[in-house]
Amino acid sequence: MIGAIAGDIIGSVYEWNNVQTKNFELFGQKSEFTDDSVLTAAIADSILSSTPYSVKLREYFNKYPNAGYGGMFITWALTPGAGPYNSYGNGSAMRVSPVGWAYDDIETVISEAKKSAQCTHNHPEGIKGAQAVAAAIFLARKKESMSAIKSFISNKFGYDLNRDPNMIREAGYKFDVSCQGSVPEAIIAFLCSDSFENAIRKAIWIGGDSDTIACITGSIAEAFYDGVPDSIRKETFDRLDENLKDITNKFISKYVLK
Repeated sequence: MIGAIAGDIIGSVYEWNNVQTKNFELFGQKSEFTDDSVLTAAIADSILSSTPYSVKLREYFNKYPNAGYGGMFITWALTPGAGPYNSYGNGSAMRVSPVGWAYDDIETVISEAKKSAQCTHNHPEGIKGAQAVAAAIFLARKKESMSAIKSFISNKFGYDLNRDPNMIREAGYKFDVSCQGSVPEAIIAFLCSDSFENAIRKAIWIGGDSDTIACITGSIAEAFYDGVPDSIRKETFDRLDENLKDITNKFISKYVLK
């Protein structure tokens, strides 16, 4: 979970100012959490409190109304009782990381990922994106190899993972907020990494929706590399308010450090 938040914060200043090098500043004065972190915390709080996902998503929107949400999500959050809006955006995938940690079999992870997505993102691609990320996190924390993770995600969800960040950039990758246009790229950044920091740098270097791609990549890399480096972890926590720190620490204590 903290890996997702770290990726979001690091990527926050590069979303509309994509980098041309992997040697960029990880944290600056303007680095801040966005809706990716807020809604990740909402899913964590939902799991911790056994509260429906939709309830916590709306609650956290109201706590942090200016975090940078998409227009359809804002309308949904402001409309009590509103149902899903057939979204295939990557919002379902960027918030799902707690699901990958909280359950101990792949079938439940995939099922819960669907539930966490479909209260807003009930388009098949929106659901698939969340399921693929949660499954990758689960497999990574269960110490599966990169090749095994790649094979499972590719076969189960049909994503083309036979690319690398260089190929993605050379193909002229552009800003794309769809699950199908950003989740595979985020997973590829992880699959081509050799450390947590390297994964984040490659995710942002790809370009596009940098905070969300790095959030997704970071969520998987944390599980695979046994956590987030202390220096990145500290910088991340320093940029959270007390409520987000509290929920993150409670979730980590119960599910990550068990």
